[in-house]
Amino acid sequence: MASRTERRYAPGRLREWWRERRSWELSEETRASVRKLKTLISVREGLPALTNEARALLAAAHDELDAAERVVTFDTHRRSPLGSHITAAHTHLNAASLLWLKSFLASPQEVSPYLPGLKAAVVEHLSVTDTRRKSVERLQTISTAEEVIRLTEAVEAAQSVALREKLRAASFVRIVYCVAGFLMMLAVGVAVLTAIWPQAVPMCFDPTQPADPTGPPTSPDSPVPYRVVCPIGTDDAPMSQDLDVNVGAVTTWGDYIVVQVIGLVAAGLAAATALRKIRGTSTPYPVPIALALLKLPAGALTAVLGLLLMRGGFVPGLSALDSSAQIIAWAVVFGYSQELFTKFVDRRGQMVLDAVRGPASPPQDNEGPGNRRPPPDPLEI
Repeated sequence: MASRTERRYAPGRLREWWRERRSWELSEETRASVRKLKTLISVREGLPALTNEARALLAAAHDELDAAERVVTFDTHRRSPLGSHITAAHTHLNAASLLWLKSFLASPQEVSPYLPGLKAAVVEHLSVTDTRRKSVERLQTISTAEEVIRLTEAVEAAQSVALREKLRAASFVRIVYCVAGFLMMLAVGVAVLTAIWPQAVPMCFDPTQPADPTGPPTSPDSPVPYRVVCPIGTDDAPMSQDLDVNVGAVTTWGDYIVVQVIGLVAAGLAAATALRKIRGTSTPYPVPIALALLKLPAGALTAVLGLLLMRGGFVPGLSALDSSAQIIAWAVVFGYSQELFTKFVDRRGQMVLDAVRGPASPPQDNEGPGNRRPPPDPLEI
């Protein structure tokens, strides 16, 4: 019998992990919707009075459902299951539902049992001023082919709006990932360059004791009245009259790395705190995770830039930190302060999530909370 470790890392288990790591549940929901619609189509195809035109529409719907199944089957295409396959599958599923709905043109009264769900899908995504939504809201039953066409056009418009909402969320996540990746490469580049040339832009301070430059030196052996303080090193008795020489003797390759790590940790805490303000999402696009990842390299960079501004005297009264502990403390402050910049991205991310209509979506336009319809079934939108 294989051990627990062997079972855990068996190739089959790895494949399962690869499937389930992002949107496996949504893929199974899509498969269930495909099977549901296939059953409805098969039942309808068994009707003896079905016209040839309706049978052609149902056959085309079968093709769309087969395409949807191929898209959500990870083993049969090269795209990684990162969310876009769910949107693509729902595109085929929506097309199949429209073709199925158009097959009722010769018998419009049979659509009436499905009318409440279809109306809910239209109301969920179309604004209150949309004429197609208004025409569907007035329908209480379906009795003519013209009413079927009006309903089909409204459902198709709602599906188009829903698709644009999902694509907008996907685009936002890609942009945030790209920016986060660029900032991470920039932070790594700064760490590498400063490790190779630590004396190029040293992150050290030269506090005087006492504050008067003409006062006595800080140490009887030092010819200068200041000390050199770096993130991971201190010299209480510099031996040269040249400040650059004294700083170069103390600065090391790890100064920037320590500051960046501290800033990254502080940004991680800020990201964990910011997540409480962002609601989760039922879409396959991880907007909250992308926003959290953006904060990490931003915190590393703001910690470095903040300390460089202090070293340059940009902050009055804080241009000469007295110890390495103070430098680390200010790195924590500046790393957390990236929230001042990324909070605008957080707000935009929440707006993108709110725009994707769903059970937790806020009222649209002038709708009140009591006028919200239940969320549509995946079969219908």
